[in-house]
Amino acid sequence: MRAALIDIDGVLTVSWKALPGTVQALEQVREAGLRVALVTNNTSRTRAAIASRLADLGFPVGAGDVLTAPAATAAYLREHFPGARCLLLNSGDVRDDLAGVTLVEEGDVDVVVLGGAGAEFGYEALNRVFRQLQRGARLVSMHRNLYWRTEGGLDLDTGAFLEGLEKAARVEAEVTGKPAPAFFASALDHLDVDASEALMVGDDIESDVLAAQRSGITGVLVKTGKYLPETHRDASGTPDHVLDSFADLPALLDAG
Repeated sequence: MRAALIDIDGVLTVSWKALPGTVQALEQVREAGLRVALVTNNTSRTRAAIASRLADLGFPVGAGDVLTAPAATAAYLREHFPGARCLLLNSGDVRDDLAGVTLVEEGDVDVVVLGGAGAEFGYEALNRVFRQLQRGARLVSMHRNLYWRTEGGLDLDTGAFLEGLEKAARVEAEVTGKPAPAFFASALDHLDVDASEALMVGDDIESDVLAAQRSGITGVLVKTGKYLPETHRDASGTPDHVLDSFADLPALLDAG
């Protein structure tokens, strides 16, 4: 292995608190010479803010190590919908990572962009999205995660609302973050490695691990964060490796 793609929420941290042994494990991964990219569907913070928060916790990372769904979404919108009027529904301010995208608050739009769910995903906002989709707006979603782990337990995420919007409006969202193959390809390009030289560590068996494996990347599932035995048992495939925690990754690399 020459590179490690690593999810953040549920793998390195929960509610922005470092999980036991994860800071030291990431230090060991870097000392082993692996290139690192933190690939996250987090939509509430910019790349710079995420890197700063992780650095405050002791993780050896900078903004250049972080690849986010909002940044991938901006690149996708600039390429496929240049100049489009976009309605953003998201919990958190990530406008700094959406450079070159025209965001509007009123009137009809060309594209509806869904980020992470939160209090903003109320009836009035979702109904406005639904009406825009009915009149022909395209639907782009930064991810379709159903839930995520906080220190209080599992919280609903965008996927729980996205599936209803797709069915009601009879549309299919274009997903730009994980599990989109283009997101993993972008991470590999960023690290300048081939898929066979990289591993992906995540707590979401479908969006993180199996999606990466379909792109030729070695998948490592950790039993932290949103991990549930039933989703592991009922998954559409089998991870290449399963670890109790990211803290166990250095031992796996040594064994390899």
